[in-house]
Amino acid sequence: MYQFNEQFAAASRQFADTAAQINRIALENAQAVFGLQLGAIQERAEATFAFFGEAAQARDPEAFKTLLPKGVQIARENVERAVAVGQDVYGRTLKANEAIGQIAKSQLETVAAKTQASVEEAADKVVKAAKAK
Repeated sequence: MYQFNEQFAAASRQFADTAAQINRIALENAQAVFGLQLGAIQERAEATFAFFGEAAQARDPEAFKTLLPKGVQIARENVERAVAVGQDVYGRTLKANEAIGQIAKSQLETVAAKTQASVEEAADKVVKAAKAK
């Protein structure tokens, strides 16, 4: 019974360590993604508000004619930045998920190897017991 308790405690510790690793990776990814998105929003908001400031100062038709290309340029930059950030977020999330997958794979391989060893040990005991009779 004591051996079972030790095995259970070791498995529990291993599970907790693995969960902590996975949580750390997920949290780091979430922080990076949040930082990227917040930076993009801040940058694009500053450019947009600067444009609105210029638009508020325009008083004649010539000033409005020069604002149109600037507005289109800012809109295009906003879309390009959103796409670039989206791709970066996707890439970072993919890498984080791959790292989590590798951790899970290594844990499964470890459990499979331990189980295989236990099964082989039990089979050896059965064979020895059968030969002893």
